[in-house]
Amino acid sequence: MGAEPFPTTLHHDGGHGDGEAPLLLGLQASALVDHVARVNWSLLDQIPGERGGSIPVAIEELEHILKEVKTHILSPQDESSPVKTIAGGSVANTIRGLSSGFGVSCGILGACGDDEQGELFASNMSSRGVNLSRMRMKKGPTAQCVCLVDESANRTMRPCLSSAVKLQADELTREDFKGCKWLLLRYSIFNLEVIQAAIRIAKQEGLFVSLDLASFEMVRDFREPLLRLLESGNVDLCFANEDEATELIRGEQAVNPESALEFLAKHCKWAVVTLAANGCIAKHGKEVVRVPAIGESKAVDATGAGDLFASGFLYGLVKGLSLEECCKVGSCSGGSVIRSLGGEVTPENWHWMCKQMQIKGLPVPGTRI
Repeated sequence: MGAEPFPTTLHHDGGHGDGEAPLLLGLQASALVDHVARVNWSLLDQIPGERGGSIPVAIEELEHILKEVKTHILSPQDESSPVKTIAGGSVANTIRGLSSGFGVSCGILGACGDDEQGELFASNMSSRGVNLSRMRMKKGPTAQCVCLVDESANRTMRPCLSSAVKLQADELTREDFKGCKWLLLRYSIFNLEVIQAAIRIAKQEGLFVSLDLASFEMVRDFREPLLRLLESGNVDLCFANEDEATELIRGEQAVNPESALEFLAKHCKWAVVTLAANGCIAKHGKEVVRVPAIGESKAVDATGAGDLFASGFLYGLVKGLSLEECCKVGSCSGGSVIRSLGGEVTPENWHWMCKQMQIKGLPVPGTRI
């Protein structure tokens, strides 16, 4: 499956030429398109697997679920279409948020297929100012995921990844990383080889590395390779939610978010554990902070909350804010995405976020950086 240069017609860099390296580079080996819909519980009872989980499905099953969605849709909340189809994936969500909401120069590194979904992914990301010059186009399908959101704003995901095109470790070059300051990664055993190769080259080029722990299932089932990544000392910043963090230290005497934070901070310069409605805790050096969540945010869909928290926190680091301020910005941006469907913040909710930041005395995004 040969890789081709990305079509230049789809390049859009929001004022930064392809020759100028983005400040932050996200690695997402496979481009992904999300189909997000608010559905009633009866549909979730019909599809295989546990409600609230994420289980891979074949393309036939994905298409079947999408057909069924139409008859189980909840009344749309200010949405023009009952199914929202957008570029997805944790890293893509974070990068897009940094670019479109915070004005930070960002790029994405990965592969997408030469199909309708690949074009949609590229169009969505480029229109939000993300540099696509490090993306490869390959012959084959782009990964897709159905995200079903129930009446309690919880999501059930059914990704179709098996036959999707993917960036391989031996396709990475030093040129991909040259001039960038940060590499953003999400832990996945299925992409471990490309993650390891990316970290190796990123460190040769002097980049900071940020790692998101992905899911408690991924941490539980593939804990040893993750521990080796952390213990290498090459991960500068680690994001984990409460379930992922406690799963990481399972077997220790004290299994709680605070102990997990201490463990992560032994290996990373910055460690952050998000606690959903209870806010977050973070550590840098000897400093430990606890920041509450945004109380005024009503959840419509929890998709992307952790990803957009990371956007805000990284914006804070790039701007040179204190650890507490970084957490507060993350809390504002994480709170903004859950107010509507999908992992992308709407213009109205960016406005809401800026208002929250002003109230808290935080620097509101201005000129592009």
